Amino acid sequence: MAKALDVGLVAWSPLAGGVLSGKYAGNQTAGDGRYSNEMMRPFLPEATRLNRIVAALGQVSRETGRSLAQVALAWLRCREVPVFPIIGARKLAQVEDNLASVSLTLTEDQVKNLDAASDIDLGFPYELYRRDLVRGFAYGGMRDRIVA
Repeated sequence: MAKALDVGLVAWSPLAGGVLSGKYAGNQTAGDGRYSNEMMRPFLPEATRLNRIVAALGQVSRETGRSLAQVALAWLRCREVPVFPIIGARKLAQVEDNLASVSLTLTEDQVKNLDAASDIDLGFPYELYRRDLVRGFAYGGMRDRIVA
């Protein structure tokens, strides 16, 4: 929608409360983290998808020698629309680490791998309506003329 309307996005919690920093990967009780207490733990993202994304961030982190948080924030700059992150750092070291992401440039392959790892499976009925046969029925064979 932002692309269609030619507007930017303000990303609240771009590191998902520290999740994309790797703080919770394989460890649901990361010290003083936001999701460390029993009340907040149910709000952690779904583990399978989270682990896939953190693993991809880790790969790029190793390639670049930068932290996962820096990679995640640099990845935001690779979007088709401008994304302005609101960082929620609670410590000076986190602020400094987050700001260092500005000097990181990701390669096209790194961005593709991160995008693939974070891909959302929309499932039914979305997948059904993406099929050419169904589109043909839905638009009476006129989709190419109707949709630019």
